[in-house]
Amino acid sequence: MKSKTTLFVILAIVVILLFWGCGSYNGLVTANQEVLTKWSNVETNYQRRTDLYNSVIKVVQGSANFEKSTLTQVIEARSKATSIKVDVNDPKSLEAFQNAQAGLQSSFGRLLAVAENYPDLKTTAQFQGFQTQIEGTENRINVARQDYNASVQSYNLKVKRFPGNIFAGIFGFHEKAFYKADAGSEKAPDINFDIK
Repeated sequence: MKSKTTLFVILAIVVILLFWGCGSYNGLVTANQEVLTKWSNVETNYQRRTDLYNSVIKVVQGSANFEKSTLTQVIEARSKATSIKVDVNDPKSLEAFQNAQAGLQSSFGRLLAVAENYPDLKTTAQFQGFQTQIEGTENRINVARQDYNASVQSYNLKVKRFPGNIFAGIFGFHEKAFYKADAGSEKAPDINFDIK
């Protein structure tokens, strides 16, 4: 009789561990899919930005006497930014993507600054509309990056907390990288209102 009781206890423990393991695995899979979905939303918003930049570049190219070197820099930065593929499990690919996007944004900012010197260009309704759309897109990108980081935090907590970390290790789930701020962005910009 004692051996049957021991067998039932062992069987009960195995069943509990099986259900617990299944629940942990499903929770990790769900959290991982959430991270992938949020990253896809980030990429979608960056694609929207790239599409808008492409349209602005075409408008600027149509403007005579525009500084071609600035336009060339934007086109090269756009090409670099769109050629990088991100693996959310590889922090280095995420960092390379961030750097390329920062380069594109920086070169595009210079393009807009130079465009201000061309009154025919900056007064066109099409160019003004692009500037408004780009501002909205930058806001969408920021929200998408925040949503991604929130999902990474939730996922990483599942991967790192006990006892989930045991099942995460068994099933091959690893911590994911956060989307980080661009280097130097922690410093306040120097704004000079020296108007004469």
